[in-house]
Amino acid sequence: MSYKVKDLSLADKGKVQIEWARKHMPVLDIIHEEFSKEKPLKGIRISAVLHVTKETAVLVETLMAGGAEVWLAASNPLSTQDDVAAALAVEGVHVFAWRGETQEEYFDAIKTIAEAQPHIVIDDGGDLHAYLHSSAEEIARKVFGGTEETTTGVHRLKAMEKQKILKYPVIAVNNALTKFMFDNRYGTGQSTIDGILRATNILIAGKIVVVAGYGWVGRGIALRARGMGARVIITEVDPIRALEAVMDGFEVMKMDKAAELGDIFITATGNIDVITKRHFEKMKDGVILANAGHFDVEVSVRDLESIAVSKREIRNCVTEYVLPSGKRLYLLGKGRLVNLVCAEGHSSEVMDMSFANQALSVRYIVENKDVLEKRVYDVPREIDSRVAELKLRSMGIEIDSLTEEQRRYLESWK
Repeated sequence: MSYKVKDLSLADKGKVQIEWARKHMPVLDIIHEEFSKEKPLKGIRISAVLHVTKETAVLVETLMAGGAEVWLAASNPLSTQDDVAAALAVEGVHVFAWRGETQEEYFDAIKTIAEAQPHIVIDDGGDLHAYLHSSAEEIARKVFGGTEETTTGVHRLKAMEKQKILKYPVIAVNNALTKFMFDNRYGTGQSTIDGILRATNILIAGKIVVVAGYGWVGRGIALRARGMGARVIITEVDPIRALEAVMDGFEVMKMDKAAELGDIFITATGNIDVITKRHFEKMKDGVILANAGHFDVEVSVRDLESIAVSKREIRNCVTEYVLPSGKRLYLLGKGRLVNLVCAEGHSSEVMDMSFANQALSVRYIVENKDVLEKRVYDVPREIDSRVAELKLRSMGIEIDSLTEEQRRYLESWK
């Protein structure tokens, strides 16, 4: 058995954490039972780059119940829960992940699981897909298909598709309604605030919170911050989203102006250099900087390092930068995903739907590998709807269904 984790003795602790997550993921539990009986993934080798958390472990166990062999690496050097990684290694997962990986170790782990010759690839951010297309093309040509968990990763895959270099079909799990409307909005909204609070223990009420980006992630963060009593400012580059933020009751302005006002800044754009040197220099003393985007490029750590006269770690997950003026700025989680670096990421309940989409999409690829084209697909509507139905059932909620007469009425042009 091949694996590389920080400390195998943490496995028992990890098993308890996985058990806790499983108890709060009823949809995936139903799929686990189905997979155990039907074995739809028998003989299938899966390489996955995901945040190695207790929720991910429940997905991995579900795939293995379906007959798959799983190779797993982390999608962020600082997001791995080491006890969970140890528990998975003991269960027979080829897991190569530990918290605090260097950049080189991070990409070495991706290389290792790519060289396992996977039939299916699962990715969170697109680094595995990018590696296969840039450094392991022969392996990529043999892949049946893949999935992608994040907005950032889907953007990268769409770029590959546009350039006509995509070597296998990919299902954009992020685009499922039961993923982005809940995971991105409610999951990231809550877990981002959770990460900030765990790192700082500050009071949100009364603070001016600047949220960069009003996509589904930004919406969720803004709603949660306002719900805790913050005054929320939105910055945007998309006029439609900016207008929506205004209609939702938020202040909207350019970052140059917001930089002078905010107490807490949270980036959620998926783009680079959202907050840079010129913004840092305008900020008040004591500002807190956090990133909720996938990569550590939204808050320019490079610029912050270049203008600071000193820095120090003053709390776990909090780095203080002192500027020439004497102002202090506080960066959380080294500019990486604040909800996973400073907290535990999304709650199990919301990941239940996201990972149910992953499991069912993997089965769909295996069953349809001979007819799928080399392009990016949305999650089939029947999978999306089934996930919602199962989630409602697990909550004890029943809904109406159309009568035959109602169905005919909706289908008639008269």
